[in-house]
Amino acid sequence: MSEDIRTSIGLRPVINVSGTMTSLGASIVVPEAVAAMSSILPQFVEINDLQRKASAVIARLTGGEAGFVTASCSAGISLAVAGAITGNNLLAIEKLPDIVSEKNEVLVQMGHVVSYGAPVDQAIRLAGGKVVLVGQATSTHRFHMEHAITEKTAAAVYVVSHHVVDYGLLNLKEFVEIAHARGVPVIVDAASEYDLKIFLELGADVALYSGHKFLGGPTSGIVAGTKELVRNAFLQNMGIGRGMKVGKESIFGVMAALEAWEKRDHTGIREREKNYLNLWKQTLDGRPGVIALIEPDPTNNPLDRMRVIIDTDEAHITAWDLADALGRGSPPIIVRDHEVEHRYFYLDPCNLHPGQEKIVASRLAEELDKARASNEIIATPFENRSKRRFDGVLKWPD
Repeated sequence: MSEDIRTSIGLRPVINVSGTMTSLGASIVVPEAVAAMSSILPQFVEINDLQRKASAVIARLTGGEAGFVTASCSAGISLAVAGAITGNNLLAIEKLPDIVSEKNEVLVQMGHVVSYGAPVDQAIRLAGGKVVLVGQATSTHRFHMEHAITEKTAAAVYVVSHHVVDYGLLNLKEFVEIAHARGVPVIVDAASEYDLKIFLELGADVALYSGHKFLGGPTSGIVAGTKELVRNAFLQNMGIGRGMKVGKESIFGVMAALEAWEKRDHTGIREREKNYLNLWKQTLDGRPGVIALIEPDPTNNPLDRMRVIIDTDEAHITAWDLADALGRGSPPIIVRDHEVEHRYFYLDPCNLHPGQEKIVASRLAEELDKARASNEIIATPFENRSKRRFDGVLKWPD
């Protein structure tokens, strides 16, 4: 086995059971994309023509009329919103984020204004959009959205994510129906979604995907949808999109990843992940203060994760201290901990190299045994952990 490049440059060899998280490098890039990027890197291409080739592949896999590749799904939000505001007015494109038209309001349900590492509403404001929040955090009804639409409304953004409020809000079908009744285009942020066709089939005008999450491509975003709106978003590359550009290797890598997606053994991959989950459940079942539940993905992606629920008094450790201990150990295991104050975290099986599932099981047992053997319960105040969250970034670089 070749040397791990991470250790050779002084990085920790983390094992990712958090999911397709940008902060961890998102996913394992598929061999087809690696080969495609390597093959085109030494060559010169006409980027717009390569984007046209990518458009055909994106259209075929998403059911859209056209598409293109940008820097990220976040960039896709900004470009799609900008396109809805400016149309094909090249002067307006150059002036963004200053607005030459009053039609710049963008509707978003309040329960969808989440952070994926940055705020959703910021991606809209970068494009010159004025965010109009619809409803309340846990309640949006038809009348909220119907009365929010005015002659200034340029677009409506719908977010599909495990972070959003998952009850009491308008579903996509109703959201589209209300918007289209008043001629308002709908942009769907589906960054980490598995189904490449469902959102356009449900009536969205533009669907945005990450190229580097489930697809296993290079860091990138995919914009797909109607020909006019995709073109208007693409034209932003002559404006705010210049800072969001991608190179030939990313465009070609995404094309290869999309084509590999068509041939992937999705059933076989799910079976392998199921085996990982069963191994972890066997490891955790019967341990004092630990409940291991296998649960489906909350946005209906065809995969399961494990919720690990911790009873502090019985396990002798809090859920967040256990998550931290796993992350500090050797090798570091990074869990999905965004709800850890509720006494649980998740283990995601979709980003493991063969054999790493056994290391995860071993490390779980090691840390739980260590906690049970301690004379005192390991329980640091959660607010201390919260305060530490941004310490590393704020001190960068050392």
